[in-house]
Amino acid sequence: MPAPRARKKDDLFRDRRRRKVCSFCADKTVQIDYKEVNRLRRYLSERAKIEPRRKTGTCAGHQRELSVALKRARIVALLPYAPQHLRP
Repeated sequence: MPAPRARKKDDLFRDRRRRKVCSFCADKTVQIDYKEVNRLRRYLSERAKIEPRRKTGTCAGHQRELSVALKRARIVALLPYAPQHLRP
């Protein structure tokens, strides 16, 4: 019979973390607009990559819309493709 595994400190607090709420659901946003650059910039990392759902807290449907809006904003050159084009 295997010995019981010692619990780490991270395991104790894993269940107690507060669930992130989708900011688009909270605002009751009908559609995510690619022209709202300041809002979309929050969902890009410092390397200009799209942040995952687990990090931003967006729901699945809004994450799909968000990725389409970010890609459209990149095509129109409102947002960067590469990190060296990010403005401070």
